[in-house]
Amino acid sequence: MIMAGLPGTGKTTIASELARLLGGTRIDKDNVRAALFSPPEIEYSDEQDDLCIDTMLSAADFLFRKRPDHLVILDGRTFTRRYQREHVVSVAESRGWPWVIIECVCSDETARRRLEQPAQPHPAANRDYSLYQRLKKNWESSEFPRTIVDTDAPLSECIDRAFDAIREFKSR
Repeated sequence: MIMAGLPGTGKTTIASELARLLGGTRIDKDNVRAALFSPPEIEYSDEQDDLCIDTMLSAADFLFRKRPDHLVILDGRTFTRRYQREHVVSVAESRGWPWVIIECVCSDETARRRLEQPAQPHPAANRDYSLYQRLKKNWESSEFPRTIVDTDAPLSECIDRAFDAIREFKSR
């Protein structure tokens, strides 16, 4: 499963709850980055993000080889650029992995509040409302089917919407 959406839209909240409820594994790009690079080496570049995603895909490959029916959730990247989605979907399809894209959205005001007053510290130091605005302005439309989850709704409704997407995918 691919969690897409701008910073502050609730990707990690939804991904964490899905992993908990379904016994899946959430792999977070920001935690992978922190494990791979010391603070002075961290850069928030596409090149470093791409490396982190490739590392996450290697971990997903390991998990799927052990348990092909396991839910693996890729979290922490916005997937705002077309090539980012194409890369992950291409790898998934080439290896026969199931995939579904959950795109989290919310109002600008909700995102601003979440980013300016986070419930807990976030590992990405560049995560703020100006990043949200830049990424929103440059969002490249999705060519892949996706389920949009409006995280201004109560968490239970968001989880139900994500469950529907997973069930729909499994019925294909």
